Amino acid sequence: MSADVQAQAAAASDTMLPYRVVRRTAPTHDTVTLTLEPVRRAAGRFRAGQFMMLYSFGVGEIAISISGDPTGRGDVLEHTIRKVGAVSGALSSTGVGGLVGVRGPFGTGWDVESAAGGDLVVVGGGVGLAPLRPLVLAALADRGSYRRVVVITGARTPADLLFAGDQESWVRDGSVELHRTVDHPSPQWPGRVGFVTEPLAQLHLDPARTTGFLCGPEPMMRFCAQALLRKNVPGDRIRVSLERTMECGVARCGHCQLGPLLLCRDGPIVTYTVAEPLLGVREL
Repeated sequence: MSADVQAQAAAASDTMLPYRVVRRTAPTHDTVTLTLEPVRRAAGRFRAGQFMMLYSFGVGEIAISISGDPTGRGDVLEHTIRKVGAVSGALSSTGVGGLVGVRGPFGTGWDVESAAGGDLVVVGGGVGLAPLRPLVLAALADRGSYRRVVVITGARTPADLLFAGDQESWVRDGSVELHRTVDHPSPQWPGRVGFVTEPLAQLHLDPARTTGFLCGPEPMMRFCAQALLRKNVPGDRIRVSLERTMECGVARCGHCQLGPLLLCRDGPIVTYTVAEPLLGVREL
């Protein structure tokens, strides 16, 4: 891609576009999924793992990962938002018919296509499953290109497991090996109790043909990456999603700097070979 074409693509992504909420669901008690359609012009097509800057009019703008299907309609966006602050609370409260400003897509993706022919190990903790869902959906849309697709999900309680309906359908059609675990089970919970590292440690993997995809709290990603390294999966085939405060989305403001990286441009998805030395520095 020439420098001119890159500049045009960046300028197009940096333009805020109005989108309308056409569907609003609540996967868990503290998350909301908004389905958005463009009012006039759509943003560019996204890749699994990328994010958008979402603007709640009169409140502010934040980076939110895309949780929808990258193989579906290119003009429709899905974002799963956890209510943790003023902007995320305002976005979460936007009802059907309401307007949201959208810029993007930004950042690197999971690049699941580069793992074709091999095994995928996907580990998501809590709301970290949201940016991983597009990866799983992309892999399932091209299921014949991959060998095993292993998904490990974890949450505080069974009621906090994201996309429970998706997970059950993945198991029903046999396309995914699913392992679910929670910290605090309900009396009816039939599954595992504990951290996501436990089912991960029990997997028998072919390290030469395995690629890992991790998203969740940084300690969780570190422990999962170390578990994969112990199974001889190379660090450059372990991908993690790093999160810092992203404000401009176009590598202009520097708020998302992590060592030499500007995560809105160089991330959020990086290999563990890149991430490991940065995650080892306190308060970096």
